[in-house]
This record gives sequence, structure tokens and C-alpha cells, in this order.
Amino acid sequence: MDVASLEPRLLLGPGPSPVSERIRTAMAQPTLGHLDPQFLALLDDVNARLRLLFGTRNRTTFPLSGTGSAGMEAAMVNLIAPGDRVLVGVNGVFGTRLAEMGRRMGAEVVTIEAPWGEPIPEEQVIEALQAHPDARLLAIVHAETSTGVHQPLAEIGRFMRDGETLLVVDAVTSLGGTPVEVDAIGIDVCYSGTQKCLGVPPGLAPITFSERALERVRTRGGPPTSWYLDVSLIAGYLGAERRYHHTAPINLIYGLHESLVEIGEEGLEARYDRHAEAGALLRDELGERGFTPFTREGARLPQLTALHLPDGRDEGPLRKRLLEEHGIEVGGGLGPVAGKIWRIGLMGEGARPETVRQLVDAVDAILDGG
Repeated sequence: MDVASLEPRLLLGPGPSPVSERIRTAMAQPTLGHLDPQFLALLDDVNARLRLLFGTRNRTTFPLSGTGSAGMEAAMVNLIAPGDRVLVGVNGVFGTRLAEMGRRMGAEVVTIEAPWGEPIPEEQVIEALQAHPDARLLAIVHAETSTGVHQPLAEIGRFMRDGETLLVVDAVTSLGGTPVEVDAIGIDVCYSGTQKCLGVPPGLAPITFSERALERVRTRGGPPTSWYLDVSLIAGYLGAERRYHHTAPINLIYGLHESLVEIGEEGLEARYDRHAEAGALLRDELGERGFTPFTREGARLPQLTALHLPDGRDEGPLRKRLLEEHGIEVGGGLGPVAGKIWRIGLMGEGARPETVRQLVDAVDAILDGG
């Protein structure tokens, strides 16, 4: 097996997502040094474009070296000190992961839970904040990749705006596919991943820190337990002095830059509309074939759809046939919904009607085949 012999796949799972030819071409450009003035100018432009995408004026907005889970860990490890009480919303795999990270960092974790497939009611979150006014942070998932749930945040952000508890939001699957609005909501730290709606290969975690969050880092009483993810050290590389911290993944940042240029050309509203229309088309087409949504109306992400298969069919063999016979990848369920659902991602380049038609034709073929 070598790279040249790999068969192409249409990536319609929960990530990674399809990569455009423009992004692949950008990533193939000559590698520069991480302190080269040309690269630093490109990185500055990436950061400015990320601010627009996040909906923020935060100066400390940048692509962290690592996948979305590194972004998650950076958000938590910079703000948590041992003994801190933290609140975590849990209604799927990634809320569960946030809680586990908090525990490993020595925090007293209080979970705010809802059934898988349901958003956490905002009033339930606010009640937990009222019950624990000393909580150092609330961490919650905006787009739960394991279930396709879209979590409302507006009322939570409004309640928290004048308090001391910081708001941390996981936007790994939402950034670039649905509005995130960091400043409008009042989010203090928000992180994402490039392999979802941004359509860039995995390896970067766009992240933004508010000034309030950075003040918490400065006054926490000791450095974070992670040197690599210490935002106060990374900020030295992003600022005027350009202090060396680690070697940035140069060519991945080329790809992210091209993605952000593509997004700018398309326009944010047009991009959000495209994801919404593709998701609606997918649900309509597969609904006609007996697929039923796992997530209720009004709580569904357009870019990540979780579905029960028709007639109680075993999802694993059909998903395997979809990959082997048609070269299309979709995801199975995780945790308590393992073996019960498909998770279909229409993200970035994949959020197009022609992609839906290709998938539906393949689904018809495997369903007709038994």
C-alpha cells in the first residue's frame, strides 16, 4: 500500500469533510519557515479572517496546532486550576469529553445533563449557574457532533454577561456552517476544528480568547499544567515580538487561509444558507426512503444529520457497503446510540445538492440490494 494507490472517498461522515481543489493546491505550495516574514503576514491575515468568522474583535484569535480536541483542551487547561468548580453541559460524546478533561485537571465538575439527541434547556443551565455562583466556567457544546444537536446559547450568554463565570463554547462542527457570534453572545473562549465546515484537513483548531479570559489566565496563581497549550506563551508568537514557541504547521495554515478566502468570496450568509438547504434536502430525500430523524425538529444541525435507518435495518453492514461499493463514507453512532443511527455530514464542499443526489442514489442501490 502506498499513497498513490489510495482510492478516493466522498467524505460525508462527521469529519473530515471534502477538501476543495483550491485548498489542496494551496497546501502544496513551497513550505516557508515559521518565522519567515511572508508566512507571518499570511498568519496575520488568517487571524483577521478568523475574527470575522467567529464574530469577534478578540485580538487573541488564531489557529492552534492540533485538532479540535486540542482546542477543547486548550480552552479548559488555560482557565482551570485544581479545586475550581466548573459546570459542563453534557448531552453527547463531546460534552462528556469536556467533563472528563475538567476532572483530569483537578476541577470539581458539576454536569448539566440532557438526553442524547436533545439540547440542554437554557433555563436548566441558568438554574445551575444560579445554584453555583462560584463556578469558574461553564463549558457547553454548540454543535454536538455525536447527535446532530444544535444548542441554543443566547439566553445563557445574556445571563452570564455580568457575572464572574466564564463561558467556553465548543464550535467544532458549527464554525463555518452556522453562525457562532462570539461577541454577540458573550462567549469567552470558543474553539473549532478545520476538518468540518471549513473543509481543511484535520490538524488545526481555530480558537479565540476574550480579554476577560486572558485576565483569568494572567491571575490564575500559576501557569497552566500544559506548556504546549499555554495561551500566554503562544500569544508571544502572535504578537509584535514573534517569540518562538513551537513550529507552526505551515502548509496546513496555507490550506486554512485558502478556505477563509473561499468563505469570504462566498459570503457568510450565503454559506449558512447553502448548508441549511443541503441539510433540508438530505432529510427530505432520505425521509421519503424511510429514514427518521434521531434529533427532533427545531434542534437539528443542518450540517450534521443523525438518522434511524428504515425498517430497523442493521446500520453497520449497509454503511460498510456504502463505502466499499460506492466510495461514500458516513458515520455510525457513538456511545448509547452505537449501532442505531447514521451520522451524515454535509460540511464545507460537501454541502451541495449534487452531493445529496450522489448519496441518495447510492443509498437506493444498497437498500434495493437487501
